[in-house]
Amino acid sequence: MKPPLLLIGQGSNDDAYAAEFGRFVHRLRCRLDQTAVDVSGGYLERSTPRLSDSVSSLMARGHHRLVALPLSLSRVGEEFPAAMALEQQRHPTLMYDYGRPLGPDPRVLALLADRLAEAAAEMSRPRPLELVGARPRLRAVDAPAADDVLGHVEPGETAVVLVGEGSTDAAANAEVHRVSRLFWETHAYDYMTVETAFVSVTPPGVPGGLERCRRLGAKRVIVVPYLLFAGGLLERVWAQALAYGAGHPDLDIRCAEVIGDCEALADVVIDRYEEALQLVH
Repeated sequence: MKPPLLLIGQGSNDDAYAAEFGRFVHRLRCRLDQTAVDVSGGYLERSTPRLSDSVSSLMARGHHRLVALPLSLSRVGEEFPAAMALEQQRHPTLMYDYGRPLGPDPRVLALLADRLAEAAAEMSRPRPLELVGARPRLRAVDAPAADDVLGHVEPGETAVVLVGEGSTDAAANAEVHRVSRLFWETHAYDYMTVETAFVSVTPPGVPGGLERCRRLGAKRVIVVPYLLFAGGLLERVWAQALAYGAGHPDLDIRCAEVIGDCEALADVVIDRYEEALQLVH
């Protein structure tokens, strides 16, 4: 029997994020159930179940070796390995293999391209300057469709802002810049540019990324969150874009969705799991 897969999340006070994390764990549980692999998930902080509870539960079910995988798109800090080292102190018989984070995997870039395409496909619809349903639309409520205002806008007149979470770790931030370049060259080469921005901690923020695109001459900008799941961080991306759009009605702005719980993301996680097992042998 293969060892269980333990997905580790940073943790959030946001219910929407926790719910999507839970759905993704369930998706993987269903996928791997046919190969008799147990799947569990735990958070480092704030949310439940906590990592320590998930490890204890696996140990109680007779698992003394597992694969720990940080559910993160970017380079993770020392808190993830430190948390697992602490669990090993609590459970002396515990053995674990550590999996790599998810990005920048080519399939993750393809998922970003899907979200970009979905947002671009809606460009001809009117977009009120408010949150409508789950997605922000960045024009006055009674405004005509974007193409009626701007005329036809070519992809070469459209820029993309890829928005990462932001970190105090310079290497993690540099990796987001690398993802932006890879995304531009592999999936968004028809667009004017792909600029990088961050939700918090480090500049430029979303307004800074949008301003850069405006100064480069973009008529239209699509904001693509480099985030796994919906929640507070996504709402902050949308809020920053909405605020900037209110002051720049001449710039057509669209916000895409997060990567989200999906089969393609599950494929990446399963490959990371199998990779961690192979490195041991």
